[in-house]
Amino acid sequence: MDTKERKWISIRVKPEEYKQIFQLYKTTTCRKLSQYVRAVLLQKPVTVKLRNSSVDDLLAELITLKNELSAIGNNYNQAVKKLHTLREQPEYLAWIISNERQQQELLQKVAEINQRMNQIYQQWSQK
Repeated sequence: MDTKERKWISIRVKPEEYKQIFQLYKTTTCRKLSQYVRAVLLQKPVTVKLRNSSVDDLLAELITLKNELSAIGNNYNQAVKKLHTLREQPEYLAWIISNERQQQELLQKVAEINQRMNQIYQQWSQK
């Protein structure tokens, strides 16, 4: 048979069967439904994608940490912008006092993030 020559095979399936076949196909690395069906019919191996819940948990934790760092950066930028708008010395003194508290919160959050990232590293390095 010529390599360009192809034969068609058509089958009919019930809607629920199609849905089941399509869901199985979506869990594989096959790019097309026809590729998946051909592999199954010819009893060739099909690579199935597996979800790793620990990876999902890690990604969720990293997103939370990223958002926390973003919020810290935004707060710090707002404080610096405020400093540039101050003109008189009493305002500087009030800003310095306010900034001292924010700086302590910033350092505490950075330490918490660092500790959590170390825990994640330890957890993943053991596997």
